[in-house]
Amino acid sequence: MGLRNGDFRDKTLVTSGRTVLHRLLGGPQALALLPALALGAYWTAGETGLVVVALGIPLLVLLVGDIDPPLAGITGPIDMVTGLPLADTIEERLEIALTQAQTRGLKTGCLLLRIEDFATFIDRQGATAGDQVLEKCAALLRGALRDGDHLAWMGQGTFGVAFKAVPNLDLEVAIQLSSRLQTTLEEPIALAGGTVYLSAGIGFCLSTRSPEKTGRGMIKGAQIALDEALRAGPSAIRVYSQEMGHVRESRETLRDDALMALENGEIAPWFQPQISTDTGRVTGFEALARWIHPQRGIVPPGEFLPFLERADQMERLGEIILYGALKAVTAWDSAEVTVPCVAVNFTGKELRNPKLADKIGWDLDRFDLTADRLTIEVLETVVIGSPEDTAARNITALAAMGCRIDLDDFGTGYASISAIRRFAIERIKIDRSFITHVDQDPEQQRMVSAILSMADRLGLETLAEGVETAGEHAMLAQLGCRHVQGFGIARPMPFDQTIDWITRHEAKLAQAPSIGRKSG
Repeated sequence: MGLRNGDFRDKTLVTSGRTVLHRLLGGPQALALLPALALGAYWTAGETGLVVVALGIPLLVLLVGDIDPPLAGITGPIDMVTGLPLADTIEERLEIALTQAQTRGLKTGCLLLRIEDFATFIDRQGATAGDQVLEKCAALLRGALRDGDHLAWMGQGTFGVAFKAVPNLDLEVAIQLSSRLQTTLEEPIALAGGTVYLSAGIGFCLSTRSPEKTGRGMIKGAQIALDEALRAGPSAIRVYSQEMGHVRESRETLRDDALMALENGEIAPWFQPQISTDTGRVTGFEALARWIHPQRGIVPPGEFLPFLERADQMERLGEIILYGALKAVTAWDSAEVTVPCVAVNFTGKELRNPKLADKIGWDLDRFDLTADRLTIEVLETVVIGSPEDTAARNITALAAMGCRIDLDDFGTGYASISAIRRFAIERIKIDRSFITHVDQDPEQQRMVSAILSMADRLGLETLAEGVETAGEHAMLAQLGCRHVQGFGIARPMPFDQTIDWITRHEAKLAQAPSIGRKSG
């Protein structure tokens, strides 16, 4: 959505004219301009011209300068859901604030805040719930901003802020403002169907760091910073720097490097432990793809997986991860550490390969491993969309072979109970959206309890993914979830760190009591 073309053109002309006048009359160049205008007017129109210039120039300065009428008078279309101005107004506000900053020695900034996984939230909860969340978020953010700051709806779960020009907007103040907005938005939001917990990434660009000294340049800088924040993980805040801009440019070259990385060993599995809530012991590891670039270091999956997918290389990636995972199992056995199984994710395309079951059987034989040492993780969306096709036959064949079958991201795809039984699912992995704040929110506890009760009736094991705090871990144990995984236990790690981690973890178990489930 945006301004109509004609309206936007007219508004742009008006704004541009006012900006030019502001720069001409509000800065030091006005000291040289005024005598020249006065002399020219006297030569052409005599005393009358001199009087007009003497009275007209101060009036123009008053209109475009100190009283700042543009900041109070910007109008335009309003988003019907949030009640906020649309994205077009942000650039206009920033241009005015930049002019004030340049003429008075002040500073301004642009902030972009995005609700993380908002598209997924709408898919699960519906458009009506999404509109309710946006309306409440807009009200919360509006209340957290200072007088004179401008809040706008940017679309795609994103809010924009153009900050008023002030004397002391430095890096520390920018981070404090960002943290305040983030904290405000991440408070529990009550909806008719329960309580919602959001997380938000923030990108900020200061006028002193902007890649271009224009409103559009500050928006561009804030967008680059926001992209970096979203890559960094939940609730990250990033402020634009020149180095960040260079990183953005160099990231575009990763497309060429990603394909070569598959073949030269730069992309390999890292392992995240899964532990029992009854005993605390390791019950498995999940193998996750990581790219260790020789110059850039660790490249997040979100940056290279789209390249591989577009290049039709996901099956090749799956082969590399499976080989590394099975090799890790044999190495753990040789080191005499107990790791019952390793879990590997399989995409829908991989599962539709008619030779997949035979290939996995051959790989297991090559490493002399029984099938129960391998867990096949299948997305809930694959189960829903594959009632009778090749993917279904492969999953059935792998289960008959003895492989464990996990249903990943449970709760996001609305898989039916009949589908769970038909695919011989042994364990469901409860999506992190149900786990966040489960130790604090009774509504989350009731939701998880319902899932666990259903799983118990169906004879299924359960694993909670995305566990980030000791409180969440403890509550899940009390509710009866048998396995947990997440940053609160350990981050994914390269294989050569896993044995030391297991040794340290088991040493801790010998010193501390295990977390038990709620009795009776």
